[in-house]
Amino acid sequence: MKTGKKISITAEESIKAALKQLSATGEKALLVVDAQEKLLGSLTDGDIRRHILRDYDLNRPIAEIYNRTPIVLLENEYNADMARQMLKMHKIGLLPIVDGNRKVISYISWNEAFNNGEIEAPPASSLNIPVVIMAGGKGTRLQPFTKVLPKPLIPIGDKTIIDRIIEKFLDYGVNEFYLSINHMSKIMRAYFEEKNAPYNIVFVQEDKPLGTIGSITLMKDMLQKPFIVTNCDIIVKTDYSKLYEFHKTKGFDITIVAALKQYKIPYGICDVDEEGGLLTIEEKPEYNFLANTGFYVLNPSMIELVPENEFFHITDLIAKAMKLNKKVGVFPIYGESWIDVGEWAEYKKALETIDF
Repeated sequence: MKTGKKISITAEESIKAALKQLSATGEKALLVVDAQEKLLGSLTDGDIRRHILRDYDLNRPIAEIYNRTPIVLLENEYNADMARQMLKMHKIGLLPIVDGNRKVISYISWNEAFNNGEIEAPPASSLNIPVVIMAGGKGTRLQPFTKVLPKPLIPIGDKTIIDRIIEKFLDYGVNEFYLSINHMSKIMRAYFEEKNAPYNIVFVQEDKPLGTIGSITLMKDMLQKPFIVTNCDIIVKTDYSKLYEFHKTKGFDITIVAALKQYKIPYGICDVDEEGGLLTIEEKPEYNFLANTGFYVLNPSMIELVPENEFFHITDLIAKAMKLNKKVGVFPIYGESWIDVGEWAEYKKALETIDF
């Protein structure tokens, strides 16, 4: 098997370990093998996402969730064109190569198949949808920088926060951006006018702060189909086409992108009865939860639920939608796929992971 990335994993390993390994490889799948490197199946980010929606427990073995019928290539019975065709046909990111006993010999990834300088990779799934970026806040958590610059123009390496956000959408062919602006709005306009960007930007001016979704009413005549809303201080790394497909196929009115986070309490936790008697004590428990990232897909009908010219948060909209029995869904991503650069600790983390 080729050296470098550790792409194989045993079925006894935990989902948590698989997540860490997936992140380290940069691939979208792992090969599940036994002690003799015999292929048992494959484990994709989609398999893990479906598990997270059912159960937050990441300590369970991947034996419970991996795919036992993966698509494979037989050693000496394939060529490069066949591999590329299978990758495209089955929409997978990794093809294991096995011998007659199903022992893993090597593998071919999507990047290797197309980005080797010999053939151009097919374009990423196109997303013909608008993107709304809420860029009007004062960025108080990033002071004193935001006393000088609007938060979206704070640099991460050699690019601004907002440029890094927009670039991720450009990979999917998105060309329609709406920027809700208020604080230092003239600087924001001047930046993009000077930039002469190769995409369409519409500035939506808030005359007063309207919260994290209040300004959407100013765009109700512009947004006639499902659209993405993102805060201007977060970077989310996921497959946006899969997110949009999830939103559509599930029939959600609002889809929240949520990051799986883990928190270990560094103390023994006591459970007591009404008399103060100890029932149990759990030493340093670990909790898993899904955290709202500030990244959403909304149907245009949701705009009607937002009061005009009033301060209104996205959480207010979600609560109102649920009260009216609208469908609200959650699309989970890994915790490492979300960076909130709107506060200093995470901003420094973003600087350390500039290729994020």
